[in-house]
Amino acid sequence: MDGFGDTLRQHRKAAGWSLRKFAELTAYDFGYLGQIERGDRPANAAVVAAYDRALSAGGALEVAYGSRQAGDKDVRRRSVLQAMGALAAAPAVDRLAGWEALRQGLSAAVDVDFDEWAQIVADHGRGYYSRPRDQLLAQLGRDLTVLQHQIAADDGQQRPLLLRVASRLSVIVALSLNACGQTVLAGRWRASAHRIADGSGDADTRVLTRAWDVVNGCYDGRTPTTVIALADDMLPLLGGRPSAATCGLLAGRAQALSLAGRHAEAVASVRALADQVEALPATVTVDVESLWGWPEHRLRHTESWVYAHAGDQRAAETAQQRALELYPPSQQRLRTQVQLHQAAALCRNGHIPDGLRLAADLLDQLPAEQHNELVRAVARQVAAAVPEAERHRPVYGELVERVRV
Repeated sequence: MDGFGDTLRQHRKAAGWSLRKFAELTAYDFGYLGQIERGDRPANAAVVAAYDRALSAGGALEVAYGSRQAGDKDVRRRSVLQAMGALAAAPAVDRLAGWEALRQGLSAAVDVDFDEWAQIVADHGRGYYSRPRDQLLAQLGRDLTVLQHQIAADDGQQRPLLLRVASRLSVIVALSLNACGQTVLAGRWRASAHRIADGSGDADTRVLTRAWDVVNGCYDGRTPTTVIALADDMLPLLGGRPSAATCGLLAGRAQALSLAGRHAEAVASVRALADQVEALPATVTVDVESLWGWPEHRLRHTESWVYAHAGDQRAAETAQQRALELYPPSQQRLRTQVQLHQAAALCRNGHIPDGLRLAADLLDQLPAEQHNELVRAVARQVAAAVPEAERHRPVYGELVERVRV
């Protein structure tokens, strides 16, 4: 922690104050501050904040640096102090968050590196499918801790770009929490992602956050009507322009229409989705491992859902076969979800034992760490497809028990 003390001492001396004078200004004991600056005691968040307030008061930086450079020096000082505050406030069980905060803060003292934040967003977009959920959420927490302090330290010029990053990371938090079954907390993060995106002033960011909200709406207990309404509010803002956000809205809308029993509209929506995917830039469709792309396998997954619910067995099987061919090995969970569509379709078409056995086998074959609320939600659709008269079967009871909320 002695690096903190060195930095605090440098800022104090740059302002032209002795340690005794600074003790008077911060209302901390002279000896206590001396121990912090020597590295003999840790600097907590309250001390960092006191240094920040004292340095901000009375135009001290103008005296130290001259009026022309004072503004720039103040912004850089705030970046470092905010980062140090994050490190001091980080829970003892996760000091990695603090060290990442310090690294980012020191970088921001030179300039906020948006290329790095863009890479962080891209990494988390890929990690959503490939990393264990607890590890993903832990790293998201660290990065959002840093980002929170950078937003607080910003003088307004970089705020819109930082908010765009924050909204995307918040989307991943919401999706991950929902996959863990934390639907209430996930809903709060969805709402925060919306507010942050709105604050960014960027139309594409606003739509993108709602698009993933719509895509996830069929798995978190919201009514299909709510999901359809959100999609219908957002789609006009895009003007038919092909994008990953447009595809997300159409896909989620089609699935929600299926759940609402509006099958003709669902089929029309999935056909509109196919047209959009056809018009997407290659840079979007080739991004098969990331949350932020829109590869063909997502279209086929949506078609599988819609046609299976509509009772079009041939179209559903064609979509399922194509989706299974396209899914990368890293997305085994999504492959299982598509195959569960097959199980539900078998049950709807009267092949109850076959459908229930297939669902049980698929759940057995999926590694335990891949079982999450999204898989359980699709498996519950298999159970729901079993007629009341057939629910006496032991395999039905076992399935219901395995996917109980």
